[in-house]
Amino acid sequence: MTLPIPGKNLYKLLTLLILLALIASVWMPAVLIWKIALVITAIIALLDLLLLYRREPPQAKREVHTSIPLGVKRTVSLQLTNHSKYPWTFDVFDHYPNEFEAIGLPLNLSLDKGGSADVRYQVTAKSRGKFNFIGVQFHLYSRWGLWERDYRLLLDSQVHVYPNFSAIPHLNLLATDNQLSQLGIIKKPRRGQGQDFHQLREYREGDSIRQIDWKATSRIRKVISREYQDERDQEVIFLLDCGHRMRAIDDELSHFDHTLNALLMLSYVALRQGDAVGLSSFGGSNRWISPKKGYHTIQRILNTTYDLQPGTDAPDYTQAASDLLVRHKKRALVIILSNVRDEDSTELQAAVRLLKRRHLVLLASLREQRLDDVLHAPPTDIDTALRTGATHHYLQQRKAAFDALVSQGVIAVDVAPQNLGVSLINSYLNIKSSGKL
Repeated sequence: MTLPIPGKNLYKLLTLLILLALIASVWMPAVLIWKIALVITAIIALLDLLLLYRREPPQAKREVHTSIPLGVKRTVSLQLTNHSKYPWTFDVFDHYPNEFEAIGLPLNLSLDKGGSADVRYQVTAKSRGKFNFIGVQFHLYSRWGLWERDYRLLLDSQVHVYPNFSAIPHLNLLATDNQLSQLGIIKKPRRGQGQDFHQLREYREGDSIRQIDWKATSRIRKVISREYQDERDQEVIFLLDCGHRMRAIDDELSHFDHTLNALLMLSYVALRQGDAVGLSSFGGSNRWISPKKGYHTIQRILNTTYDLQPGTDAPDYTQAASDLLVRHKKRALVIILSNVRDEDSTELQAAVRLLKRRHLVLLASLREQRLDDVLHAPPTDIDTALRTGATHHYLQQRKAAFDALVSQGVIAVDVAPQNLGVSLINSYLNIKSSGKL
């Protein structure tokens, strides 16, 4: 049982008693009045305290999504009920995880006897993993406001914070409306012979002569074209770096969290194209998902990566490539997701040579936003001038490392974390349309 806390009204009564005591010290007839007031105050305070602890505290139920995307606001609902025969006035605070931010707490409420209320507040998860809401705390006010007490109701709710999957329904809607360009995703016209036959249709302006089906044209006496679709039943495998460099943070999310969000977006697009998607992590935490088709694969990826965190180890690209070659034999598009530095050039080239024996390799590297900020800021003194020059030198070395990989036939992108998703999808669609895979 928690100890009572004196309320504001009790302090007001005590202030009046002190004033009466001062008056009684100089005017004797006021002594009797002061003693009577003191007794009445004690009786009222004790009665108010007794009623505070005899009344049944409010009850609460919590409704919260068991799966929450990282960095997205979600609403939590508290259903509060007063089973007491008397009204309650109280403050309520929900003990959400420390890794969350909340808006709308604490709340001050008054409930009539037998009354109830449904209150809501918003939380934003700042870290992935498994977390618990451990309880609801009430700060109760006595009937006459002389006392207060804290009452804690144990109410456990477990939530899983996943990478930001909330963008997938939006991506689905844009794809349905053929508005992917709003995200910066560009679907280029198909070239070459790397596509599967889809259907016959009437000739449209812009169709090449090679698309015309002359037999169908002569039979129907209309110009008929063959329509092709990108090849299906191919495989995409993400090689995810969990090393120390992915811990870098440019905004609210780490590079690793940005990478997981982009990975989910591209997974959805690839599955929609009829391809299988898999994942292999390296650099501290080694997890493997064999390539599978179907939208249930998104859930497999979420369940595998929601508690995956970047460690303090350096990435071992050669070992990661060797492990993948042992695990998977069929040709696939292997997408290396990392933060590449110029000192990685030799080891990364060796890893790429291993992978290229069987797979098509796409390297996606995250560039620190801070580098772009330094280049865009005009130098104002010798220190900023030296910093700008050093940044240019670093980026030139980084570009040289990328050029060496591109010369080996690797497709490489080097983008800021927030642009990774769109760049990956564009690169994937270009690979599909060119028939390289």
